[in-house]
Amino acid sequence: MMVKAQLPRIGLGMAALGRPGYINLDRSSIFGTEQRSVETMQAAANRVMDTLIQSMDFPWLDCARSYGLSEKFVGEYLRSNKVPPEKVYVSSKWGYTYVADWKVSLESPDSKHEIKDHSTENFLKQVQETNEYLGEYIDLYQIHSATFDSGILEDTRAHKALATCRKERGWKLGLSVSGPDQNKVIRAAQKIRAGVKGENDQALFDSVQCTFNLLEQRPAEALREASNAGMDIIIKEGLANGRVLRHPRVLEYAQELGCQADQLALSFILAQDFAPRVLSGAVTSEQLASNLKAMDVAKKLRDDSKLMQEIGQACVVKSEDYWNERSALAWN
Repeated sequence: MMVKAQLPRIGLGMAALGRPGYINLDRSSIFGTEQRSVETMQAAANRVMDTLIQSMDFPWLDCARSYGLSEKFVGEYLRSNKVPPEKVYVSSKWGYTYVADWKVSLESPDSKHEIKDHSTENFLKQVQETNEYLGEYIDLYQIHSATFDSGILEDTRAHKALATCRKERGWKLGLSVSGPDQNKVIRAAQKIRAGVKGENDQALFDSVQCTFNLLEQRPAEALREASNAGMDIIIKEGLANGRVLRHPRVLEYAQELGCQADQLALSFILAQDFAPRVLSGAVTSEQLASNLKAMDVAKKLRDDSKLMQEIGQACVVKSEDYWNERSALAWN
């Protein structure tokens, strides 16, 4: 088992590659406006995974049951390319079911692309589905978007089922968080114990996957606390679904540092003192190659903490405003 410091620092998130529609900005400029078939999206995913495998000594892929066919795409890619399980890090999530019928957008504004269910029964169902697609490759299995409202933080039956999964399968356990109360959920999650024989006093969660970026910085202190407690910190939506790339101050600072806006945004995360790992949301090989260069820019920011603080203060927005704007993004 790899220790935290050895885990890959940048991985590929499959949210925008495993299904035809997502809320990232300007998807039509890449995928066009015509129907995006399963074959088209799988071919696009394979090209980006090719770039990841070729660029990283130890590549990392992050899926979810609700990311369309992401687990199928990743499992088929790794097996067809004969990638040994010990040579790749794979994480996935349970808790949502994809119901968009492979459509980019839905006719009714009240229709949902995915349905949330954090019940023990759904976990037991979805863990079997994930195992079918990715079984020998899974390293980390996460609750998808844990919230106080879903009940998962108080559900001791679900906690025991999760802990049993870790004990029997050897998969690490995590949770992803979203919304303006991410910091509160992270702190609550740290208090949950496994509650199964031999692991009663062990923390249930080994990692947390959180939205943190130049715009949304509220969770920083909670992530610092979680890191100090030994949790693996994973950051999603580092480019704020593309919104960061349009921010005038981000563009100004990127020019000043001689890098691209995506590299500055991801480097700001990588340079944080809570030692985060970051997911790229790239959907082309060119985007991923650019994202991976953020490691070099992060060193510049770590060496100039005053500049890093200045950039952060120039770009941050109120958390509630951030999430309100995100909820208004259209599937495209």
